[in-house]
Amino acid sequence: MPVDDHEDFADADRGFIASLDPPRITAADGRVVWDAEDYAFLAGNCPETANESLWRQGRLVSRQGLYEVTDGIYQARGLDLSNMTLIEGDHGVLVVDPLLSAETAAAALELYRKHRGDRPVTGLIYTHAHIDHFGGGRGVLPPGRDPVPVLAPTGFRAHAVGEQLYTGPAMSRRAEYMYGTRLPKGPGGQIGCGLGTTTSTGTRTFIPPTVDITRTGQEEIVDGVRLVFQLTPGTDAPASMNFASPSHQALCTAENAIHTLHSILTLRGAVVRDTRRWARYLNEALALFGADTEVAFASHHWPTWGNERIRTLLANQRDLYAYLHDQTLRLLNEGHTGAEIAEELRLPPDLERRWAHHGYYGSLSHNVKAIYQRYLGWFDGNPAHLWEYPPAEQARRYVDILGGVEATVDAGKRFAADGDLRFAATLLNHAVFAAPQNLRARRELATVYERLGYGCENGTWRNYYLTGAMELRGRPADARPPATDPEAPGPDIVRARTVDQLLDSLAIRVDGPRAWSAHLTIDLYLADEDRTWHLTLSHGALTHLSTPGRPTASGDRQPDLTLSLTTTQLRDLLTGGGLSAVTHEGEPGAALHELLGLLSTPDPDFPIVTP
Repeated sequence: MPVDDHEDFADADRGFIASLDPPRITAADGRVVWDAEDYAFLAGNCPETANESLWRQGRLVSRQGLYEVTDGIYQARGLDLSNMTLIEGDHGVLVVDPLLSAETAAAALELYRKHRGDRPVTGLIYTHAHIDHFGGGRGVLPPGRDPVPVLAPTGFRAHAVGEQLYTGPAMSRRAEYMYGTRLPKGPGGQIGCGLGTTTSTGTRTFIPPTVDITRTGQEEIVDGVRLVFQLTPGTDAPASMNFASPSHQALCTAENAIHTLHSILTLRGAVVRDTRRWARYLNEALALFGADTEVAFASHHWPTWGNERIRTLLANQRDLYAYLHDQTLRLLNEGHTGAEIAEELRLPPDLERRWAHHGYYGSLSHNVKAIYQRYLGWFDGNPAHLWEYPPAEQARRYVDILGGVEATVDAGKRFAADGDLRFAATLLNHAVFAAPQNLRARRELATVYERLGYGCENGTWRNYYLTGAMELRGRPADARPPATDPEAPGPDIVRARTVDQLLDSLAIRVDGPRAWSAHLTIDLYLADEDRTWHLTLSHGALTHLSTPGRPTASGDRQPDLTLSLTTTQLRDLLTGGGLSAVTHEGEPGAALHELLGLLSTPDPDFPIVTP
């Protein structure tokens, strides 16, 4: 398909009402949390420093403003990584997926009201449990507003507040690479991530659901609008759903059918998604809604109009994920490894030529490896890979065989000069890991990463390569982390975590070796739950269980400390607060001091491209 094909551009511009002007959104303290003008450069021709297809996608996703999807349905696009959809009801407007930040969501609602009237928000719908689809909730429903129905798929709350619970620091650091948040925006830097341009850096909030969607076919009427739901767990998110509005002949496909190949395993890290179920849910959506749908819109990108085109979109995306799943397993069962399958597998020509199947966000290569990982894990069955050295130790041995660091760098440069950038990166990476202070090795590897990044059609790959290159050269002074971590959960989400989740977050911070000989027992009675959590630190592991009511004396358990408090006080205590107004039995200072002294603090800036 030619790069200058204009069907997507016509769809992306269809229904345009107005842009946000000025396109800059600020927080209460004046800090800029979104500036669409940062991507004005994409209006120009594609430079040599970018893949032409990715540049085309960047031009499409950088369009911003209010758009009419169909009579009574509108979208704010290009005001955050995701879209916010507005469905007009009898008395107000339903908001679907209120973006990532409260500030961008508020600006989107204000833009809508400017052109459609000052309608109150009469309902909130979350399509799935990722923060760019609920984090801006307080921007459209500020505290103190009368409650409205908040609809979400079953399991939403647990997944939304728990996604970062166990791997938050690692995911946040890797997200800097994936989204290129420290890169300058421009032809030689960050030009988007395929799913959108970038993430806003405003206030993350959380409004808990009040209505659970528990089954496919469930119907709800919100402000006079009848909605029919389809649960799709295990696709883009563990808690996810599509829905239709029959009176509008409209279908929302969340992130299950968008204008890119999605990521089966995001490069920041996540649970591997299920392509088999993904394909089946798309097939089910086609059967449930295909006959009566005239417009399909999603949580990213632009809508598709016309029944035949929508049916084709759903059927082709179904075949895309089914093909990736089935062919990976076919080759897996023939003895191929994930890396080998990623090299061999190609899409059927009719699927490959369609823009919506290009790997702007999820690549065929890393998706195939993710499917392999889902079924067989990290080990490819070769005993040589069962007990390999970690990267730095392996690198020192390779470099020694190659004749030292300088010889390794020379070899890497030769491969790069011959155009074999992939093997050049392997050799130069060994040189850097063997001698991380060698400036020549770092410089040459950065150059190779830069060349690889410039050629990437996948936006997240480009950001990874270019961020790696930047950090190898030494971060410039203006490459500070964003004011708000793109993956940070926000205080609302922390407050929404259950007691078990809070205690789990404590347990994974225990420095096991330092705690080998420690033994502590602590009982926490939470009055608002009328339940006691019994904590035990033994052999370096902090475990807990809970029982109803207050703690009772037991011959085999005499806790070192018993605290009576509320859930709010517990959260304050675990985030550095004191013991004021907390009733206790035992010596709180000694027990708490010992436990807190055994906790480690994650490094939010750990090295990635160096040892």
